[in-house]
Amino acid sequence: MSYTKNLIADVISKTTGETEFHQAMTEVFSALAPVVDSNSRYQEAGILPKMAIPERSIVFRVPWIDDKNQVQVNTAYRVQFSSAIGPYKGGIRFHPSVNLSILKFLGFEQTFKNGLTGLPIGGGKGGADFDPKGKTDAEVMRFCQSLMTELYKYLGPDEDVPAGDIGVGAREVGYMYGQYKRITGRYESILTGKGLTYGGSLGRTEATGYGLLYLMDNILKGVSNGLDGKKASISGSGNVAIFAAEKTYQLGGIPITMSDSGGFVHDPDGIDLAAMKEIKFVQRGRISEYTKHRPNAKYTEGKGMWNVPCDIALPCATQNELHEADAKALTANGCIAVGEGANMPCTAEAVEVFQSNNVIFAPGKAANAGGVAVSGLEMTQNSMRLHWTFEEVDQKLQSIMAGIYEKMSTAAAEYNMAGNFVAGANIAGFKKVAEAMLAQGAV
Repeated sequence: MSYTKNLIADVISKTTGETEFHQAMTEVFSALAPVVDSNSRYQEAGILPKMAIPERSIVFRVPWIDDKNQVQVNTAYRVQFSSAIGPYKGGIRFHPSVNLSILKFLGFEQTFKNGLTGLPIGGGKGGADFDPKGKTDAEVMRFCQSLMTELYKYLGPDEDVPAGDIGVGAREVGYMYGQYKRITGRYESILTGKGLTYGGSLGRTEATGYGLLYLMDNILKGVSNGLDGKKASISGSGNVAIFAAEKTYQLGGIPITMSDSGGFVHDPDGIDLAAMKEIKFVQRGRISEYTKHRPNAKYTEGKGMWNVPCDIALPCATQNELHEADAKALTANGCIAVGEGANMPCTAEAVEVFQSNNVIFAPGKAANAGGVAVSGLEMTQNSMRLHWTFEEVDQKLQSIMAGIYEKMSTAAAEYNMAGNFVAGANIAGFKKVAEAMLAQGAV
């Protein structure tokens, strides 16, 4: 058995029950086998065993008082995975599903993703099993203030700079940032995704969705005319999905589906973005209401979205949403490319179907890196006391995503795996972090 296979088995045996982390770790370490199995430097320095364990994991309680004056208690986490190339960087997620396994998987992936951007930022992730849905602004504020009362000890512009994620938008970031300033008396860049009035960056809201399409356009230009005329099936209906649909239009494609937890809509004429933004951003409603705006569109309750024929598939909702049967349906219906807008939305079996059928597959650590890239640009603006225009930020985002395409393409070709973007992204991200660790004494 190879060095990497032995290590994968050892890590799994020591982290029982952490299924999401096991999936991510197995995918990355398997892709790295050609690099690590033949390189004694990485083995002797224990690079992979160190990468498999966070530098620090913080678990704490968050007590808060609801509007009925009842005490509620949630569990919160911050997983600081790697600071080899910069301060820990990664989002904070508020969702009932949050647990240590999910945050370890996200922080682990974030380490390699951030390495791909070329920016000096390390990997981390955090969150709490708190559900902001159905809570009043006052309840969300009290929760955020209680969380930051403990979390602030571990943050700093050169230590750890979280961002938003699922359940954490501008409102939550604002409440947390206000509490940090209240406690410390310091006005510094310890959160990104801030409001534009107090240090936020233009383009941050759009960044993940836009970046996904910039990468896919780069990839597709290598085999066709880019996105021009392509029909895109997009899952989700949050920031990532909506702005992915917006950029699809701008690059000549046609988004034809979107979804939420209730079901999906298929609009063969192309998603009406104005209607979708009104439903999701203004009314905070359900996607089923879309057909009131577009009678020709069809709403389907539950799953089945990936059975709709399309040219490219962009899963932008959540982890493990696209399964083996979905991948087979997409492949049978002529899908030529898949880009992960969410973190690990495709199961390992689905990825195998795509790769065995020569469907272009761009993994999340490359495809959805636009969000953290612009978070890094926000940190830069804060440090320089500058505020760039949307056009300046967007140009830098395009350059970063083009750079990611070049890095993963080059890395894959170097190991005789041209076109295998999973291997290329993992190898390129790994080498960046691993070489930094070796240079610093394999920390």
